[in-house]
Amino acid sequence: MNKTYFIKTFGCQSNKSDSERIAGDYEARGYTEAKSWRDCDELVVNTCAIRQRAEDRVKGFLLNAIKEAQPKIILTGCMTHHGADKLKKLLPMVDEILPINEVGFNIAAIRKGQINAFVPISIGCNSFCSYCIVPYSRGREQSRPHADIINEVKSLVKNGYQEITLLGMNVNSWGLEKVGISLRKKLLSDKKFTREDLPAQAGLPSNQSQYLKPKTTPPFVKLLQEISVFLEIKVIRFMSSNPWDFHDELIEEIGRNKKIDRYVHLPIQSGSNAVLQRMNRGYTREDYEKIVAKLRKIDPQITIGTDIIVGFPGENKEEFQETLDLARKIKWQVAFVAIYSPRPGTAAWRLYPDDVPFPIKKKRWEILDKIINKDNLPERPKIV
Repeated sequence: MNKTYFIKTFGCQSNKSDSERIAGDYEARGYTEAKSWRDCDELVVNTCAIRQRAEDRVKGFLLNAIKEAQPKIILTGCMTHHGADKLKKLLPMVDEILPINEVGFNIAAIRKGQINAFVPISIGCNSFCSYCIVPYSRGREQSRPHADIINEVKSLVKNGYQEITLLGMNVNSWGLEKVGISLRKKLLSDKKFTREDLPAQAGLPSNQSQYLKPKTTPPFVKLLQEISVFLEIKVIRFMSSNPWDFHDELIEEIGRNKKIDRYVHLPIQSGSNAVLQRMNRGYTREDYEKIVAKLRKIDPQITIGTDIIVGFPGENKEEFQETLDLARKIKWQVAFVAIYSPRPGTAAWRLYPDDVPFPIKKKRWEILDKIINKDNLPERPKIV
């Protein structure tokens, strides 16, 4: 009898896509998927580490798992940023650690759905937002080769898929990861990087178009155009975007190309310029508003979604009020509102005390969630 595997996935679409590729690797080696983690030979736990609560969920699951079953446990995903030695102390029940960057593209993914397929176009991240663990867990941004992406889309079309979701930590910077790297090198060194460096290193300008040759179409826009040529593909989605790479050419392509989904997920993180600077986001609320205005001008039917963090270090009443004001002005139909928790190793963890009390964070979360998600519930789009 073949050995069995089961994959428990925590986190975002990228984690789900990684799990599909891990499943492909297992089945290529002759394993069969078990119906439950309770009756598998090998249990792969694909982790999320974006907030402490996510890591706590992983720990809770593993504690329950070893009480009910005795599979071999393989840990992968974003928690691998802790390193093998620390993980062994945190989670002694883990038998093996699989660095997420070792999950490759040489084996076809095993997808559950028959219509929509996740297609990663890049791995890692170069943004180094001060609060984010992703560059440490997934490494520097690497664009997947153009030919590999197109070949995967061709294969999906042959297998009857009609909808494609392009994935990346900053999906619209595909092909641009070498732009502005020098601006972030200090973030890699505890010795060189100080609090005074952060404002001067607040990311790239809000639009990287100046780094492109005149009249040159950004690589990501070209990719969207090429995928749109496939008649069988009816819908193209992409997640997630960063405002500083949301070129005018991309906005124009969204307006022209009706295959691109009318839902645009564009994280803001805060409506306060002072907080955005501490976050090292590299744009202002005014930059963000201009992008939204252009999107709605080219198509009033476009739905805008976002991510917001409340309780970032130093966030005072006035700064939170700025976020509330922006929420009422933009009128996002959906927002993933998160409570800030420090991530060891990040710039914010090194530089800023976690000084907003949790009850205040929770209250701010409730206020924003109600304004954006509860009050707009009937209008919320389907998020794939």
